[in-house]
Amino acid sequence: MATSSAKNSESIDKAVKKVLITQVKPEGEKSPYFDLAKKFGIELHFHPFIVVEGIPSKDFRKQKVDIASYTAVIFTSRNSIDHFFRICDEMKVSVSQDTKYFCITEAVALYLQKFILYRKRKVFYGADGSNKSLFDVINKHKDNEKFLYPCSESFDNEITTWLKAHNCEFATPVLYKIISNDIKEVIAKKFDVICFFTPGGVKSLLENFPKFKQNGTKIGAFGINTLKAVEDAGLLLDIKAPQPKAPSMVSALDLFLSSQKKK
Repeated sequence: MATSSAKNSESIDKAVKKVLITQVKPEGEKSPYFDLAKKFGIELHFHPFIVVEGIPSKDFRKQKVDIASYTAVIFTSRNSIDHFFRICDEMKVSVSQDTKYFCITEAVALYLQKFILYRKRKVFYGADGSNKSLFDVINKHKDNEKFLYPCSESFDNEITTWLKAHNCEFATPVLYKIISNDIKEVIAKKFDVICFFTPGGVKSLLENFPKFKQNGTKIGAFGINTLKAVEDAGLLLDIKAPQPKAPSMVSALDLFLSSQKKK
């Protein structure tokens, strides 16, 4: 990555050649990411910036949360979905068919299809991926509900603050830990674009590189909380998702690369 302001101004206008996706590489060959790489002739690299470790069921029991007694679940990520149903499976908890699910985005909501019969359940999601839109949806259905907010140790305080303020009965069972991955060798390869999907990914970058300088590297962020983490880190954000014309990171990258091509 560039180390001077002169080099920085040059890197801003150069063509994008290498893009780093801070997630695990998709399985198979049908991922839209690969179509994007062919369309623009770019190199796509995949490397997760975080490692997610599930809390063992024996440790979960110490939290004394009776999953079956809750009528609604709030999901803000795929990780929370994976580990919620993992714990249910390990503890042989049967989730009621009447359970309501409130998801931060449509993409997270659709991920539920791996675990439930989607059409037969009550699934809701925010309009634009923000906490506010999630709260708007919850507010319409919160009466007589008991909410579970499965999370990591660093859960979103804004959600719990809202639930408290609206007198909602809720619990925040910790189901997994987010640990920063070792990314030093990856970042050394120098990328034109780095795309983040969780606040934990941004935290991992700063833990690995406390003095990280952007120097013209384009930053992409998926989700309001990730966007906020990027801005709080003092980084410039070039690619945002979800948006009306870009519901996914792939479509956001497509728009960005198309605009760069026109210059």
